[in-house]
Amino acid sequence: MRADIVPGATFPDYVLPDEHGVRHRLSTLQGDDPMVLHLSRGEHCPRERQMHRELLRFHEWCSVAFTSLVSLLPNDQHETSKLKISTGANWTFLADEELVVQTDLDIREYTDTHHTASVPHTLVLAPALVVDKIYCGYWFWGRPSSYDLWADLRDLNRRIQPDFDPLVPEVRDAYLAASR
Repeated sequence: MRADIVPGATFPDYVLPDEHGVRHRLSTLQGDDPMVLHLSRGEHCPRERQMHRELLRFHEWCSVAFTSLVSLLPNDQHETSKLKISTGANWTFLADEELVVQTDLDIREYTDTHHTASVPHTLVLAPALVVDKIYCGYWFWGRPSSYDLWADLRDLNRRIQPDFDPLVPEVRDAYLAASR
């Protein structure tokens, strides 16, 4: 991945179509909340299908935790739709058919000569597309589990939401005083 994409940096605000051709800006999809962005290897890959099946449960948690989940594939809209349908996913999938993201981030997978695959990465983004954590999933075990992402988002929320952790004495005392 490009050398300047590191924790603390701002991730580029790409605008890409979903599987229906509707264009989305990453910052708009994120809003004011954290985001998990999965840069997929591509629809052809069985590891991607497995990863997306694992993300199904995680997305249920995101839905109630003010966190967006977005998958971005180096495929056309049809191939992007195939992966979304085959895994039963219902979050936003974006198609990087022109390989703008793959080229800009320098994540072209060089060992696959048959597909325009990307080296998969999963990023945890703080509000305003600020990179908080990056996982490189070239090897499957390099990809985060739902529980890794849960821990990352718990840590991020503790840092960005001062009233997040009721076990912090100041927060607990303020809560107890307000509830009397």
